[in-house]
Amino acid sequence: MPELPEVETARKVLELATDREIRSVDDNDEWVCRPHPPGQIARALVGGKLTAAHRRGKTMWCDTDTGHTLGVHLGMGGRVIVTDSDGERIGGVGGRDVTRSDRAPRKPEWDRFTIVFADGGRFRLFDKRRLGRVRLDPGIDHLGPDAEDITLAEFRTRIARSRTAVKARLLDQTVLAGVGNLLADETLWRAKINPATPADELERKDLDRLYRNLEKSLQAAIENGGVHTGEVIEHRHPGGHCPRCGAEMRHGTVGGRSTWWCSSEQR
Repeated sequence: MPELPEVETARKVLELATDREIRSVDDNDEWVCRPHPPGQIARALVGGKLTAAHRRGKTMWCDTDTGHTLGVHLGMGGRVIVTDSDGERIGGVGGRDVTRSDRAPRKPEWDRFTIVFADGGRFRLFDKRRLGRVRLDPGIDHLGPDAEDITLAEFRTRIARSRTAVKARLLDQTVLAGVGNLLADETLWRAKINPATPADELERKDLDRLYRNLEKSLQAAIENGGVHTGEVIEHRHPGGHCPRCGAEMRHGTVGGRSTWWCSSEQR
């Protein structure tokens, strides 16, 4: 599942679709566009413009000048692709890179949602697995503060107010929006904190160290192309060893998620 760094990349691409008049919308995939019937999103958008692209955690949406917002969720492997008037892709790509030409995907039906602009360019949600989502006026009130924007003081309060394992607290999107399984493992490894530690047992210095390393993990992932580029990620496998101290990596389940940690530094 894309985490905050991948969704931020997609948001930057989506910005390239703003301030362009919408000529037509293909919203015929009733699963991806649920609960909207075909044509409902189109009627809300055609003739208007996307005006700004936003993100909180893993949730992304665009303001429009038609009075609606347009929510876009990447699902497991969706990609945001924006082209110019010549059909050339502009900007990066949301999610993992596309190995084939974006102008000629193997199956046209993998374009689950498409906006055609008056200048001839397009915005497409390309999604082989059909797990992405597009909807009008999505709610975000249930989400906690964005992991990239939260202050240290608020982080301490939100993470430490439960006996739940600290990894589970990091993954709870109502507590903190944007952290997924890989980013949580990377952050806890950097901070040398056992993922199963009850959150309310963390001392202030531990919480501060965790916060600093979340910031570092996020910045590195955004700069390097995604959470899969983290320092410990490639070592999360049987027989893997901590890239910092060489100790064996341990595996278990924390908060219902597959979890890896250093057997020496994260006791």
